[in-house]
Amino acid sequence: MRPKKSETTGEGDLFRARLDQIINPKHELVQLAGWIDWAWIDQEIVPLHSGNGRPGVETRFMIGLLLLKSIYRLSDEAVCERWVENPYFQFFTGEEFFQHEFPHERSGLSHWRKRLGDKLELLLAESLRVAHEAGALRSQDLKRVTVDTTVQPKAITFPTDAKLLHAAIKGLNRLASRHGVRLRQSYSRVAKAAAMMAGRYAHAKQFKRHQRQLRTLRSRLGRIIRDIRRKIEGQPALEEAFALPLGRAAQIRSQQQRQRGWKLYSFHAPEVECIGKGKASAPYEFGVKASVVTANRRAPGGQFVLHARALPDTLTTVTPCARSSTIPRHSPDVRSSEPMSTRDTAATTRKIPAASSSPARSAGYSASSSAS
Repeated sequence: MRPKKSETTGEGDLFRARLDQIINPKHELVQLAGWIDWAWIDQEIVPLHSGNGRPGVETRFMIGLLLLKSIYRLSDEAVCERWVENPYFQFFTGEEFFQHEFPHERSGLSHWRKRLGDKLELLLAESLRVAHEAGALRSQDLKRVTVDTTVQPKAITFPTDAKLLHAAIKGLNRLASRHGVRLRQSYSRVAKAAAMMAGRYAHAKQFKRHQRQLRTLRSRLGRIIRDIRRKIEGQPALEEAFALPLGRAAQIRSQQQRQRGWKLYSFHAPEVECIGKGKASAPYEFGVKASVVTANRRAPGGQFVLHARALPDTLTTVTPCARSSTIPRHSPDVRSSEPMSTRDTAATTRKIPAASSSPARSAGYSASSSAS
């Protein structure tokens, strides 16, 4: 459910200290909290909340924590620990009185990141608007921009055949349990033992025994796929829920180690590609190509990132993994990979009234790109 808006009463409390009475109003975080348009951010995030359930955590609290985490380069645990002992952190996240305990669970940051998804670009747009109004970013600094690409490594394990088959078996079992589909056998214990022994045999260079364990995993995965398809036949809702996972599992079951053509390298992240880097220590990286747009000249406030976007399926340097037509690449859970022009640097930003001279959050950047 949509979280409640944080409201300050302005009243005092006999047993608690007000933050505005113990902090310096000229502190950088206090001034930044006044510049940010928290109401606009809350309005843009409203569609991401469901109409059911209990109210969520306040938008300013979670967005403030994400900003503090990025500003000070802290982990989730570290930013929560510093929040308890730092009154400026508490004021920045909308607290009125000093708190001696963290009011929410640390895992809420992870849940909010997953919920935001592409909406994280709102924070980038708001930071550019604040930088422009504060004088840290000028309009003349945006006349020329630099567009560059890099590799964004994904948090996946090294994709061996045994690991992928085991991950597909676990993923299908987890999905079947979630939707109430009762399988004849889960093969969880057998698959775990086979994956473990496959790794040991490969390390000992006993490849015949290694292949035997892989055949065991493939046969068990095939049984689960056929069992699920029989159980969900004629049920459109379940068929739609299992369409993508079953397609990924079938692809993992059919692909071989040294085959040519497109391969799936992760069951839970199908957008991952194998990218050749040419390094002696790490010849390949598993991730997604990403595009970053920066100002071509240094602004008074430093170097600013104007736009960042993941570009799956647009690789220029890859391993011998040419595209295969067995499974469509553009699944609904993979973001679009259309080419990005320099005018897209503000395509996701908020429009400013005509009276304002701020170029941020507007789609009217007249920038000429110089590809780096």
